Amino acid sequence: MQLPLLRRTSVPILLALALAGPALTQENKKKKPKPPPAPFSWSNPITEDKRKWQKLSDRLQHATFSSPSMNLEVGYCIYLPDAYDSKKKAKFPVVFHLHGGRPGSELKSIKLAGFVEEAIKNGDIQPTIYVFPNGGPMSWYNYPQKENALGEDVFINELIPHIQKTYRTRELAIEGFSQGGRGTTRIMFKHPELFVSAAPGGSGYEPEKRIQENDGAESEKVKFAKGYNTWDLADEYAKHSEKTKLPILLWVGTKGFNYEYNLKFSKNLKKLGIPHSLLEVEGAKHSAHEIYEKKGLELMQFHQKAFAKK
Repeated sequence: MQLPLLRRTSVPILLALALAGPALTQENKKKKPKPPPAPFSWSNPITEDKRKWQKLSDRLQHATFSSPSMNLEVGYCIYLPDAYDSKKKAKFPVVFHLHGGRPGSELKSIKLAGFVEEAIKNGDIQPTIYVFPNGGPMSWYNYPQKENALGEDVFINELIPHIQKTYRTRELAIEGFSQGGRGTTRIMFKHPELFVSAAPGGSGYEPEKRIQENDGAESEKVKFAKGYNTWDLADEYAKHSEKTKLPILLWVGTKGFNYEYNLKFSKNLKKLGIPHSLLEVEGAKHSAHEIYEKKGLELMQFHQKAFAKK
């Protein structure tokens, strides 16, 4: 007597499904959607777990100020060297480090403060204040389409004056990585008078080019003001006779996905007659932390050259 068809074929089918199971599981893992980003907040205190996990220095603290334009508290992290307490009347140079990623958070790059502390303790750089601001919902862009999303204005018009009023400061320098590199580039071209040095790193000059070529559109959903991009702002900056005064350093890892466009942007700056240096970090990926591990001292000392010696 013949077995029913289902029973005759069930073993091969089950065997095939069993063999395909791991592959299907792997495929499902690959297609698993990324979790949504955490809701944006203008103030994000350092938790004790984060301080312990990242081995953050006690000299790195979280603080806030009241934003007059938004009527809410804006957070920032600040590293104050030991000398800030021991030399009560001394003033100190300041480096603003603009974080990567979008949306913003003042906690995104604070682990870099450990490299700064080590360099100061080793005598490789003078005691320097490092500030880690919050870039806002669109990370350093002014984006009036969203509520409380004028990240650049909050940084320039509110945070910097607050820092100068609250702490004993001298010269100001600016740097940033990825989205923060893009922000640093735009800001240094728009406000060169504020800083003695500027160092945009790992910057996304490809999306900035896309914005330039599409009347401000970065994507179908995101559109900035026309001309509000690194390429057009470089063109405008090049027209000013003061363009040679601000020392500029581009820094990028050779394994970073923005590497080629950093080379293109450097070539464009040369064409425009804008003096600058280029720090190519061999083998480094798109990571500010990895670049700081390899060449962070060179980056820190770039700013030190523009600071007065004390």
